[in-house]
Amino acid sequence: MKQSNESKASLLLGAAFLMATSAIGPGFLTQTTTFTETLAASFGFVILISIIIDIGAQLNIWRIIAVSEKRAQDIANDVLPGLGYFLAALIVAGGLAFNIGNIAGAGLGTNVLFGVSPQVGALLSGIVAIGIFLVKEAGKVMDRFAQILGFIMIALTIYVMFTAQPPVGEAVTKTFAPDTIDIFAIITLVGGTVGGYITFAGGHRLIDAGLKGKEALPEVTRSSVSAIGIASIMRIFLFLATLGVVAQGLKLDPSNPPASVFQLAAGNVGYKIFGVVMWSAAVTSVVGAAYTSVSFIRTLSSFVDKYHKWFIVGFIALSTLVFALVGKPVKILILVGSLNGLILPIALGVMLIAANKAKIVGDYKHPLWMTIFGVIIVIAMAYMGGYSLINGIPQLFK
Repeated sequence: MKQSNESKASLLLGAAFLMATSAIGPGFLTQTTTFTETLAASFGFVILISIIIDIGAQLNIWRIIAVSEKRAQDIANDVLPGLGYFLAALIVAGGLAFNIGNIAGAGLGTNVLFGVSPQVGALLSGIVAIGIFLVKEAGKVMDRFAQILGFIMIALTIYVMFTAQPPVGEAVTKTFAPDTIDIFAIITLVGGTVGGYITFAGGHRLIDAGLKGKEALPEVTRSSVSAIGIASIMRIFLFLATLGVVAQGLKLDPSNPPASVFQLAAGNVGYKIFGVVMWSAAVTSVVGAAYTSVSFIRTLSSFVDKYHKWFIVGFIALSTLVFALVGKPVKILILVGSLNGLILPIALGVMLIAANKAKIVGDYKHPLWMTIFGVIIVIAMAYMGGYSLINGIPQLFK
């Protein structure tokens, strides 16, 4: 049965927002404000380069998923038997570890808004996230949830940006002629936007909803670029808000940089706005991480596929329970954070190989410029991911 144009448009927008809000989590907010404080207006250049890389990764991965009509782990198994299981293990381990951080962020947001302890706030937020997957039309509810909270985050951040009165002219100039170029900042932003499970969130959502095949490529392409666009809009406005605060000579609180940006820019109202933005960013990332991580094991086990909703619920419940009982497991986050840096080059590398195998993509011809773009991203991210891994492991034993 063909989908109506209206339902198809809603699905494409929902997939874009699912990917974007999966990217916009507590780490996204902290990275953006911290790098803006250290690089000032030159951070605009970092954002520009990371957007270009993000689009290259997304275009390749979403198109190949659509054309093959398979999820990433099945494509990987077709490329090399067993590789899909390895990729799924990396995604699920990374998704679980970072979901604990996302739950922690949701707890912090409720703490700012209502004064409840982060643990209580995390438990309540976990219940909200679980509730989405208990309703009959869970996919549609998830799409709408991501869209509404995504719009709220962006609108509130725009308000704070205007109150901060950033030097927009300087930001534009330094975006194209930066004083310094920070390679590590670029890699961090790329990893935070399309690393780990994030880049597959929208692509797998479209497969689940039946939007696939060569005929769907124009729409899939638009949706993938829209996803990066939404995340980038949020990044740019948060960058400008922070720049406005930093340009006034004000210091950010190192224990919570994004909260101090909102508070310094708009007083107590700004602090409460931060609570809404942090909670929205965190809880949508919880939903995206759980949905995408479980989508990586659905086709590897008929039992998981049959009860996938309950596995998603269990994934969220486990993340919430670990945070409530143990707190943020820093050592696990360091290790899995390093591994997460390797997921994008592995996954994208597999996709580029798959794009040239007729048994996977049929008579589809992948554009040469996309392949070249993808190979450059794989090499750059593999190098930096390896560097992160080598430097991350010794910290576990300090």
